[in-house]
Amino acid sequence: MPLGYAVSRPCRGPTDEERFLKMPAKPTTAKGRETQRAILDAARTIFARDGYVEARMIDIATEAGLSTGGLYRYFDNKTEVFAALIADIHEEFYSQSGHTRPLLQTDPLAALTEANRGYMQYYYDHRHVMRVFIEAAAIDERFRVILRNMRDRHVKRFAAAYRAISGADHVRGVSIEVAAEAMTCMVEQCCYVWFAQKDDCNNHVSIAEAIKVTSEAWCATMFPSLKP
Repeated sequence: MPLGYAVSRPCRGPTDEERFLKMPAKPTTAKGRETQRAILDAARTIFARDGYVEARMIDIATEAGLSTGGLYRYFDNKTEVFAALIADIHEEFYSQSGHTRPLLQTDPLAALTEANRGYMQYYYDHRHVMRVFIEAAAIDERFRVILRNMRDRHVKRFAAAYRAISGADHVRGVSIEVAAEAMTCMVEQCCYVWFAQKDDCNNHVSIAEAIKVTSEAWCATMFPSLKP
């Protein structure tokens, strides 16, 4: 997050998406791009309805108004389709939670609240895709690596920002990375339970409530000297 929260990014190398997943070539014509968008819109509907395991190429094609052969001209299999569907999610989560106006050093709760608001709102808006993403990660190593790397980027960013303002390597007797990972996992799992599995959750939690409780827990953990 600007220290606000964010730290400068290293030069970009190949992403896990690029290393682990075969991404289809982008269409070069307007009609081709329009067809690919229609396929991805259809895929979002089918994956949300059927899940990753049960989704079928023929259903995606039907939803998109294409023949199966027409779909295969763009994607070889449903793994490619889903990879294209989540291609922007990694960067968007990182971006949405990484630009806070309050400074972490002077107002950590406000900075954490704004960062969590960006992350949680984006998660809520894409909750159906995220539910399928978690399912895919449970059975496919390629998606599992991408999900893990998404989490690690958030942990490393916060740890770097925290060290920059505190000079400390530990908090509450554990390393900054362990504490930050615990907080990151808390937010991630809360989003999954409260948003992605909203219909099966006993407690219906609003986005505002989710932001408040997770931000206060994160702040209390990482900044124990602050008075509540």
